[in-house]
Order: sequence, then C-alpha cells, then structure tokens
Amino acid sequence: MNPQTSTGQMSQDDLLKIILADLRRTVREYTTATTESSCPSIRRTFAELTDSTLRLQGDLYTLLERHQIYSPPAGATRQEIDKKIQEAEKTHQKVHQFVQQQTTRSNSYMHPANVPYHQTNIQNPYYT
Repeated sequence: MNPQTSTGQMSQDDLLKIILADLRRTVREYTTATTESSCPSIRRTFAELTDSTLRLQGDLYTLLERHQIYSPPAGATRQEIDKKIQEAEKTHQKVHQFVQQQTTRSNSYMHPANVPYHQTNIQNPYYT
C-alpha cells in the first residue's frame, strides 16, 4: 500500500500488520476472560466480543492478503492435522476422566445433611 515515508514514520503496511497482531492478542484475552468468567452475562459479553473481534481479524487478514501484504502460513498435511486432532482428543479424554475421578472422590467424602433443606426467607434484589 504505502512505502515508508522519509520522516521515519511506519508504513501503512507495517501498521496494518501490527493491528492484525493486536487483534490476535485481543482474541486470546477475550477467550481467556470467557472461559474464566462465572457470571453468565459477562461470559456471553466476552463471547460476543470474541466473535466480533475474530470477524474483524478475518476481514483485515483478507484485505492484507488481497493486497499481498500478508501471505498465508504454510499449509499442513492431512496427516499432521489428523495427528493434532488425535492428540487433542486424547487430552480431552484424559481431562474428562480426571474430572470424573475427582468428582467421584469428593462425593465419597460428602455426607447427607442432618437438617432438612429449607427455603431462605431473605430475597436478594439482584436475583428477582
């Protein structure tokens, strides 16, 4: 697009690459906030921010690629992709088993309550 100016300012191409990198970082931060949020409305807000930032990043990447400012990364073979998928599935399975074991183990230490459950008579105005 624009070459570097004689005054030492960054070229438009370099600025666009920096913006693209910043959008990537922002998506990572929003994803972390989404997964760590315990409040459903905040979780939803960060998920929406993640989606909109991913769309913006995709649009900018398409623009940069169209103007030959940014080239796509080298492709992966189908075998490499399948291997990564298998590794991710194994990790997912191990995590799932671990969570089940921990849940089962913690439930064995629990004992039934010795008083009947009763509804609280104080209403929180934030939940009504």
